[in-house]
Amino acid sequence: MLFMMIVKASKNSEAGKLPSSELIEAMTKYNEELVKVGVRVAAKGLHPSSNGIRLSYPKPGEKPVVTHGPFTESKELIAGFILIDVKSREEAIEWAMRMPDPQGNGEGQIELRQVFEAPELTEE
Repeated sequence: MLFMMIVKASKNSEAGKLPSSELIEAMTKYNEELVKVGVRVAAKGLHPSSNGIRLSYPKPGEKPVVTHGPFTESKELIAGFILIDVKSREEAIEWAMRMPDPQGNGEGQIELRQVFEAPELTEE
């Protein structure tokens, strides 16, 4: 089962401030552990929304509207993600609970979402 741990943005991440060396060390250790047990598929941090582009589709069948960042509501923005492949929802929650506060200073927030997977092909 694939799950994405979505790290929500904070004022600091949107300002482009890098985490403290202690937090970088803790996140590196956490990621190494995910790799060691074979559950990490991918992990990446994202640039601030000031470097982002948003496409919206307000009218069906028409071209999308392009908006350049920054985007104002940081609670809805993503700062990074870790994609894990685990046996159960409970295991995904356990791994998410072990992640250090990804923003530090009590500002971190992680959203855990299961990824849709293509149905397996069956032989006839």
